[in-house]
Amino acid sequence: MITALRKDQSSDGSWDYPFETGVSTDAYMIILLRTLEMNDEELIQALVERILSRQEKNGAWKLFYDEIDGNLTATVEAYYALLYSGYRDQTDKELIAARRRILEWGGIEKSHMMAKFMLSLTGQYKWPAFFPIPIEFILLPLSFPINFYDFSVYGRTNLAPMLILADQKFSLKTQRSPDLSHLFLSRESKENNEFFLYRSEDWRSFSSFIHQGIKNIIGLPASIHSIALQQAKKYILDRIEADGTLYNFFSSTFLMIFSLLALGYPRDYPVITKAVEGLKGMACKIDGHTHMQYTTANVWNTSLISYALQRAGVPWDDSMIQQANNYLLSRQHGRYGDWVIHNPFSNPGGWGFADQNTMHPDIDDTTASLRSISRLARNDPVYRQAWDRGNKWIFSMQNHDGGWAAFEKNVDKKIVSYIPIEGAKYLFADPSTADLTGRTMEYLGNFTNLPIEHPAIKNGVNWLKRDQEKDGSWYGRWGICYIYGTWAAITGLISTGVRSEHSSIQKALKWLKNIQNEDGGWGESCYSDIHQTYIPLTVSTLTDTAWALDALIAASDNVTPEIQAGVKFLLDHSDKKDWTAAYPKGQGMAGGFYIHYHSYRYIFPLLALSNYRNKFLSRINGL
Repeated sequence: MITALRKDQSSDGSWDYPFETGVSTDAYMIILLRTLEMNDEELIQALVERILSRQEKNGAWKLFYDEIDGNLTATVEAYYALLYSGYRDQTDKELIAARRRILEWGGIEKSHMMAKFMLSLTGQYKWPAFFPIPIEFILLPLSFPINFYDFSVYGRTNLAPMLILADQKFSLKTQRSPDLSHLFLSRESKENNEFFLYRSEDWRSFSSFIHQGIKNIIGLPASIHSIALQQAKKYILDRIEADGTLYNFFSSTFLMIFSLLALGYPRDYPVITKAVEGLKGMACKIDGHTHMQYTTANVWNTSLISYALQRAGVPWDDSMIQQANNYLLSRQHGRYGDWVIHNPFSNPGGWGFADQNTMHPDIDDTTASLRSISRLARNDPVYRQAWDRGNKWIFSMQNHDGGWAAFEKNVDKKIVSYIPIEGAKYLFADPSTADLTGRTMEYLGNFTNLPIEHPAIKNGVNWLKRDQEKDGSWYGRWGICYIYGTWAAITGLISTGVRSEHSSIQKALKWLKNIQNEDGGWGESCYSDIHQTYIPLTVSTLTDTAWALDALIAASDNVTPEIQAGVKFLLDHSDKKDWTAAYPKGQGMAGGFYIHYHSYRYIFPLLALSNYRNKFLSRINGL
């Protein structure tokens, strides 16, 4: 594994393994290029080939391998892109099969709200008469019980252009635009254009509350509407990265481009053309096919890989580690981002996820980068300064409840859950989570000299104990899902002084042992995320096994049969390259998209095996 990682390192010191998310971004890129009439035929043909390569025999597309029958939204998006590309026709067998599956599922009107939004702005779906959040919402002050900055930064960066587009009811078709009316199950459903979730009266209360607040605080003259549009535009333009993308996310950049068109900017406006080039720059090759990444994962890959290599015995002054840490040092943030709204007394010092990210740091990337540079921080004053800045930022970001979230501090108002937008809980909230809190606690316990009585540690430990599920597991927000969260929580608790005999640890260990497969490994389905309960994959994967094994190692004083079986699975299957090797291990939004990190097959097995060797084999050899 070390040899493979050394070979794959990029010239800038990073590892740019793909961030793979299915076919949606490939489809949206085709739709974007055709709508803008930027006919990059080579790229469009390459994306068409990849989309077709992922089609199932029944005509559908899936988000993950064991998804029963397929996914309606992914199939609608793929079908639309293939038709719009001009390289496939309604009479082609691939599209006939896809259309049959879409209609069997209830038609295009049953697709995800975000897909309907895209269909509306490209002229394929009628805009609803009502949007649950008016554009003036962006003007509400921070003192108002709910305001724009009570949404997570990930939600805001998508919501700002959405507010413009919904307000303007913008739609743009071209001469090449296909007609998707045949994907509606009935004429009645085609005319019923509401696509938000009005499941109860809660949304009416929420909407009335927002509108009344706007009326009472800022009024509703025409000038206020114009100011709100300008404020939304300013929010977007102020957060464009050097590559032209909005926060380095595909979705927000896609929406930004259309929002600028809605405001009257021409298709060849420099901000738009640079944004398109920025998106093109996120293309990668996977198995010979071109894939549009949702973002790049260079910082995340590099911080995790560098630390895992060091745990495996590669010295900190090895050229591979030196180059990796030089890269990480260059990516530490010096700009203030939205996180400062809720944390106004801290200076920048975090790290982001993507290569071009300069103002959108997150807790996980920051602790991962600090682990990687920890040895250099003892010997080099430049790294020591970076280390100190990063630690101060981490401490300042602890939530009032004792846990840590992904991007911001105390952004978890329950009123957000009443917004009638599909996936609002995941799109707009940024609560404390077991995976973020556990990994932060593991970092603090193993890499700082804080006493276990320190308030930050005590509060984090107490939060994790409260968050544990009844069966002993923890839910991990950014991974799949319960194995991930349980690994993070156990290693975090053990590292900060919680003894393995504690009831929380014992319950978690019992749960992990009970779900171990006969082959010694572990495997979890993406359905765990959708159903919010543990769903086994029925087969073992390298990453799941590494997470579970590492948790057992951390909480065990001796090698147990379960640990032995897990180690054997990793050793016997390290070269495994079947579908389990590409199974998603990260999540974006429940039921929306899932992430296959190509780096994980190296990172976590390497880390678990190294921890096994360092804890047990070194002891045996010493004796």
